[in-house]
Order: sequence, then structure tokens, then C-alpha cells
Amino acid sequence: MNTPTRRRALTLLAAAAGLPLLDLPLMGLRPAAAVEMPTLRHWSGVALGADARLVINHPNPAEADALIQASLAEVARLEAIFSLYRPDSALSRLNRDGVLVDPPAELVALLAQALSIAHRTDGAFDPTVQPLWALYAGHFGRPGADPAGPPDAAVRQALAWVGYHKVTVEPDRVAFHHPGMALTLNGIAQGYVTDQVVALLKARGVAHTLVDMGEIRAVGTHPAGRPWTAGIKAPGEGDRTLLTLPLQDQALSTSGAYGTPFEPTGRFNHLFTPATGRCSDPRFSVSVSAPTATLADALSTALSVTPAGARVLARFPECRAWRAGADGLVTTLTATGRA
Repeated sequence: MNTPTRRRALTLLAAAAGLPLLDLPLMGLRPAAAVEMPTLRHWSGVALGADARLVINHPNPAEADALIQASLAEVARLEAIFSLYRPDSALSRLNRDGVLVDPPAELVALLAQALSIAHRTDGAFDPTVQPLWALYAGHFGRPGADPAGPPDAAVRQALAWVGYHKVTVEPDRVAFHHPGMALTLNGIAQGYVTDQVVALLKARGVAHTLVDMGEIRAVGTHPAGRPWTAGIKAPGEGDRTLLTLPLQDQALSTSGAYGTPFEPTGRFNHLFTPATGRCSDPRFSVSVSAPTATLADALSTALSVTPAGARVLARFPECRAWRAGADGLVTTLTATGRA
């Protein structure tokens, strides 16, 4: 939903020998000998402000290409609902007016999931942090901005407009409880859109596919009979893979504060702790595998900002999580702490 400046922290790899599944300059990988399958059809480009990719296993190239076009049409349709930067989107109209009557069903469905995850993470994931984004972006967008960040009083004022419990979501109406509030779905919408594309493809008979609309979801196996594979990259780096993970009927998402910094050091960035208004440490990333890309997307955000990661993760036994550091160390996060 923003301009395509997000740095990818995941790479898509072949299931064999650690080779790229395809030529992957978008993912920060140098070209290498690709593992090509005659039934695989590939698309790569930009969707929702991030590098995106579709890999479909289909015996008929023309039908596969038609499925790719249908998928991209679905992405465009959903972006028109969730975009923060299109003034005519449903989300932009809600943020402008504070209320949206007869909201699109997809917005209601995604907000319901977002608020549920916010509750289950004790507010670590909170879609109402957009006032903090506006505050930090506005502060550092001014010439001669104080490198120490916005004044504490300004942060406190923005925090008064943050709180997932201050949003009413009903099938026929979405409304904020206070003027000045605003929503961002950038921590969950890419996962949701990925899941919607998967649903479209599965409904049309595709049993083996890899969908990456900013977050990755694998359906079935690679046509070679092995799991699909993704690699977690070192935070802030372009091509160093720290951990390779098999994916089969699972999604994977990574959140890292280094992805969208407001100033050169990265100390001030887009990953906010909703309770304090402060930013996450850019030296680390958190990756989560989950049954859906929506959940993986939101939970990787939550685990990046909460000091209570073990307690939060215990509420999601179907998920796994890893913390990667710029020093190359990867630790497994568990419900009892780090493994």
C-alpha cells in the first residue's frame, strides 16, 4: 500500500540444493542456475508496495497465464479497498471521515481478524498506530529535524489516538471512537491479500503454487515432490541467507524495523510499540510460519515489538517463530522463551 521501498527479508529458494527457484533479482539474490520445471509458470512484479511473485504449477501454459491475470486482478481489487495512499480507497475514506457506512465486506473481514489478533497479542499488534506513523514521518520530513525524534508530548498526544478497542466494526458500519484516529493495515493486509489469491487459485483447481504478495504462502508441494523452500535473510542485508525453511501448506512472514526507516540510523522506523510509541530495534527481524499469511503477517509484527513474546506465542500453538540478528545469529522463539 506504500511505494515499493520495503526491503525483503525473505527469499524464495528451490527445494533442492539451495538454488533459486527462478532468477530472483527482486529478492536480492544474484542470478544462479535455476531449477526449471516445465509445468511452472512465473510472474514477478510489484503488488501492495512490495516485491511480489507468483509460481503456479499447471500443465497448460495459457490457462496458467490466465490464472496469473485473475490473481493480479484480485490484488488490484483488494488494493483499492486497503490502500493508505489512494484517496478513494475504503480505508482512506474511513481515516478521513472517521466513519464508513456500508463498508466493503473484505474490509470488515480483515478488520475483524486484525482486532482479534490485537486482543490475543495484548495489543502488541494494533492497526490503529497510524497516528504514530504520521507523527514520525512528519517530524523527520521537516528540514533540520531533531535527530532525537518527536517531543515526548507529541508522542503522548499520538498515543491518545491509538487503541484497537477504540474502533467499532460492524457489517454495515466501521467507526472510530475519537477524532484524530486512523488505521493502517500494512502489518496484515499483504498477508490477507496473499491468502485471498491462494483461495482464488485453489477454487480453480490449483493444488501446487507459491504465492508471495509481500508475504509467502505455499500450497501443496513443489512439482518435484519436495516442499517449497524459503530463506530468512540477515536483517538489513541483500543476499545473506541465515536460515532455510521448508514450506508446505504454510505461510511465512518476516517483520524487521530496518525495512522502512525514517532517518539514516534506522533507530526511528515503522515498527511501533503501541503501548509506548517507541520504535523497534533495526538490528533484528522476526519471522513467523503459520497456517495463513494473514496470521503470519500480523504475528511477526507483534513479536517484533512486544517484550512478552513467549506469552503471546503460547496463544498460537499452530505457529513457529524465529529471531534473526544482524550478527547472523538466529534463535527459535518458543512459548517458554528462546530455544
